[in-house]
Amino acid sequence: MKGVKQFILNNKFLHILVLSIYNYGFWYLNKLTNYYFEKKKFKKKLGYKLNLKHPKSFNEKVVFKKIYDRNPLLTRTADKVAVRDYVKEVLGEKEGEKHLIPLLYVTNKPKTIPFEKLPKDFVIKANHGSGWNIIVRNGKYNKKEIIKKCEAWLNTPYGLNKMEWAYKNIPRKIIIEKFLKDKNNQSPKDYKFHMFHGKCKMIQINQGAFSNKDSRTLTLYNSEWNKIENVFWEFKSTKKILKPKNLKEMINISKKLSKEFDYVKVDLYTLNNKIYVGELTNYPTSGNPTINPTSFDFELGKHWKIKRNYWKRRRWK
Repeated sequence: MKGVKQFILNNKFLHILVLSIYNYGFWYLNKLTNYYFEKKKFKKKLGYKLNLKHPKSFNEKVVFKKIYDRNPLLTRTADKVAVRDYVKEVLGEKEGEKHLIPLLYVTNKPKTIPFEKLPKDFVIKANHGSGWNIIVRNGKYNKKEIIKKCEAWLNTPYGLNKMEWAYKNIPRKIIIEKFLKDKNNQSPKDYKFHMFHGKCKMIQINQGAFSNKDSRTLTLYNSEWNKIENVFWEFKSTKKILKPKNLKEMINISKKLSKEFDYVKVDLYTLNNKIYVGELTNYPTSGNPTINPTSFDFELGKHWKIKRNYWKRRRWK
């Protein structure tokens, strides 16, 4: 069996073919079985049955969004290239550009990446996926390995095995951005604003995003910067995080960027009092993060009113 697996991995065409069959096959099989595999995974991870007819918890509504929400903006904002134009459209050309992470290069041909012209620190991402990142620090990298990985990303559909529709039709590209770093020369805190119908109901602060899992932290606050205590959400929490001086502006930006969605998570960074838009996340943790107690999952879900075709209404009542 190991020999067969290695043979497939070594054969580029065969590897792409197998990946495509697996991903698209899983997508259609899930639909044909009334989302049996999605329900099974949900129950195993969260400990309660997934209710798609009458979703109540936050996670149930994320899964509902994956399966039924067809707001065209989901695909546009999931695309790490196209979302940049969306930010400028919503915030205004000049203002939007000010809040975007400096873009260094975009291509669908990894061999054309001008490594010799890039700074010592940069981030390479696939625009059609999540978690596909290469962090380069101090000019240390293997050009051949990076090109190989980028080509593999471009040949791999993302999200189909998790029913994440938004990624399905994104034109695949490689995007290279400036690496943002704080005063300690590390990646800055990642402020994630959970926006329900244009209102901020929770702020999630991730630290050590590119570190190993054991050193990562996730801390929760409300919009008034009161810590949400005794809730475990994937990673351990820190005792206290200082309130950002520009929190009000960060929330205001999040409100503007989320106005066309029933729910979206707006990821922001703040460095030297300047705010950068990281990304807009439609399906946080694909709707199955570990949340303890479970009651908080349902409490958070109360902020989200499910309405089919909500994006056609234009205004919230």
